[in-house]
This record gives sequence, structure tokens and C-alpha cells, in this order.
Amino acid sequence: MRFAFYGRMSTQEFQDQETSLAWQLEVAEETIAGRGVIVAEFFDEGCSRRWSWPKRRQAAALLDEARRPDRGFDAVVVGEYERAFYGDQIRTVLAFLTEHGVDLWLPEAGGPVDLDDPTHQALMLLLGSQSRQEVLRTRHRVLAAMRTQVCQQGRFLGGRPPYGYRLVDAGPHPNRVHARWGRRLHRLEPDPVTAPWVRWIFQQRAAGRSVAGIARELNERGVPCPSGADRERNSHRSGQAWIARTVAGILENPRYTGVQVWNRHGTLRNHGAARRGGGAGGRMDQQDWVVSNAPAHAALVDEATFRSIQGMRAARKSKEGDTRVYRLAGLIVCGVCDRRCDAHRVHNRPGYRCRHGHTSARTREPVMKNTYVREDHLLEALRARLGSGTSGDDTDLANYLRTNGLVIVYSGPDWSLDEVSPTAVSTTPEVQSLRRS
Repeated sequence: MRFAFYGRMSTQEFQDQETSLAWQLEVAEETIAGRGVIVAEFFDEGCSRRWSWPKRRQAAALLDEARRPDRGFDAVVVGEYERAFYGDQIRTVLAFLTEHGVDLWLPEAGGPVDLDDPTHQALMLLLGSQSRQEVLRTRHRVLAAMRTQVCQQGRFLGGRPPYGYRLVDAGPHPNRVHARWGRRLHRLEPDPVTAPWVRWIFQQRAAGRSVAGIARELNERGVPCPSGADRERNSHRSGQAWIARTVAGILENPRYTGVQVWNRHGTLRNHGAARRGGGAGGRMDQQDWVVSNAPAHAALVDEATFRSIQGMRAARKSKEGDTRVYRLAGLIVCGVCDRRCDAHRVHNRPGYRCRHGHTSARTREPVMKNTYVREDHLLEALRARLGSGTSGDDTDLANYLRTNGLVIVYSGPDWSLDEVSPTAVSTTPEVQSLRRS
């Protein structure tokens, strides 16, 4: 018989292609010894066993060749089940090959697979379960080890260093065998060229400057952006200019406070984890991050400053050059349509309006007029109602509402106080009396 051999190895960086191919091919030849010869080889490199055969380059080529009437082989032999299949993939592949008159041989079966045989059915179930178990066991062991290394040792686990840092030698590898092979650990150290710009970015943001304004000045000064400053590790990016998202990413990265952080981003394997964004992965929820118990490298910003700018928004300058402040922003809900009212200035006075869902992108339907209320009128009414519940300062009034989870429901000219959510509202006597009123 003429056989086509199929094999696979997961990684190209940590496995030797020649060695991996040789031992799988040797097992396959022992399986078909005396009954045929291998006339074609299909060997995938750098792909996971979880990928289906049509998504693997060489496996897809084998299937295409099996479909041809003039193919050069009569059967397919693999070197190891777990190298070729994951879970119950074998059923799909075997059904395809059988449809085109091609047998599938496995070392574990000692020859061709026959799913009509109860023994082979049980064997395939066992091998599929074992393949899944190996993946799960290996993943759990590796991830658990990485969490421990970050939390207890503050170890740098690889990847591109954050902008503002460079990698320096941190001594021999703690595994003595790896140390004898010459492997070394690395740690982060402030880069004398880029670290001052990271400090400057945090200082500007803490002073209330917008993210876009920071990015604009960096470009005007000709400061290399992260991908431009390290072209070797960022060859896939243009490296031409700063953008607001890049600055925001620096401001959101807790590693600049000196701690080591791992698992900020996930992959498609984290099916149960919440992710933001698209592509093959995204940002993990903060409770899933792994943070070192102690500082692991020199900080470029103190923790207090870092925390103070998280979620901060910079107020825009008006045409007159001043900054407009809306103290009740986000605290007013339209009593007609239940939407949050927009901050809106009329006659140089701060106020709030609701257009009931209308935008300039749609033709206005014959609905009710816009709702509008002046901020000073609401603040005056709040002072009268709250009385001794808070001081008369306008900022304190707004903070009181936010602290107690209250919003103003405005149905002009009537208004009332309501709670945002039952779990977020204080149960002080003052708040209870406001609810009753």
C-alpha cells in the first residue's frame, strides 16, 4: 500500500523540526512495516492541535490531495494520535477520508481504524479524552506557575517591555538545568531616553491635560512613539506618530507604579472571561489581573498619582479660553424618556437638556419639545430641599448625590430625587426622608 504520512509540532521556537518529524515518522513506519511504504509527507509546524484540519496548512493540503481521483496514496498514517487530533476531530477526518476511499492508520490501533468496531470506538473515545486532558493539565500547570512567579517573585515573563523601560540581566535562571544551558532572567529598568517622557505624560495628565493634547505635543516635539523607539520588537507597526490610544494605554498601565502585572490581556481560549475589543483577544477584567505582592522594578509614577488619573476626563476649553464646569453632569435624568440629560450652555449659563433621542443624523419626528433646565435653578432647589443634609456649597451638593446614589428626575417644572440602583444608595435617615418626599 502507498501511505501519506501526517505529523505536527506545536511551536517552531521551542521544538526542533527535524527531530520531531523523525520520531513521528519512525513510529508511523513501524505501524505499517511489511504492509506498505510512505510515499508522501505532510508535516505542520507552529499550529495547535485544537485547530481543525482545514485550518492547518499541511493537513488541508492532505485533504485536498485525498479528494483527487489520481492521488498518489491509498491510506494515511499518523505518528501519534495526540499530534494529529484533538477531542473527537478524528470522526470528521475519518468520515471525509472514508468517503473518498482512503483508510486512516493509527499506531494506537495497530493498523487501520474501523469505527464500526466497538473496540475501536472505545479506543477513540479514550484517546480523545486523553488528548483534551493533556491540554487542560498542561495549561493549568503553566498558568498556575506563571501566577506564582508574578505574585511571589515579581518575575518578568517575557514580551515587549513597556515604553519607558528596557530589559536588563537579572541573573541566572532559577531552574538549575536551564541555568546550566545559559538561560538568564530579565527585569525592567527605566530607559534613560524614554522614561523621562513617560514621567512627563503622567505629570501632564495629573495637571488636567487631555490625552489628545498630550499626544499632539509629543508629535510636535518629535518624540519617537513606542513602536518607533523599538522597531525590532514592533516591526508590525508603522512607528510614525503618537495617537491618543497609545497615550491612554500608558496612563492605564499599572506596571509604571513598579509592580509586575500579568494577564491584562486574554485570548480566545478564555471563553468565560469578559473581554473588551475584538480580534483574537482583549482586555481582561481587572479582578483577573495578576499583580506582584511587592514592587518588582523602579517606578516611573507614584501610586497616588496613578490612581488619581484613572477614569479622569479633561474639560475642554471654550472659544473664550475658559473651562466650563457642569457640576450636575450625569446626575439629571429626563422624566419623559428616562435618558440622561446632556450638559448644554445657553446665554452663558450652564444647563441641561434632553432631545428625547433625536440627533442631527435623523429627521425629527413630531415629538415633544426638548426638555431644558438651568443648573442654578436646580442647585437652588436642592439647597432648599436638602437643608441640613449637606452644606450649601454647589460641589458638595453634587458629591452628596453621587455618594448616595441619587439622581434628579426632571419633568419640568417638576422634579424628584430617585436612586440609581438599590445597592448603591445609602440608607441614612436624610436619604430615606428624601425618598419619601
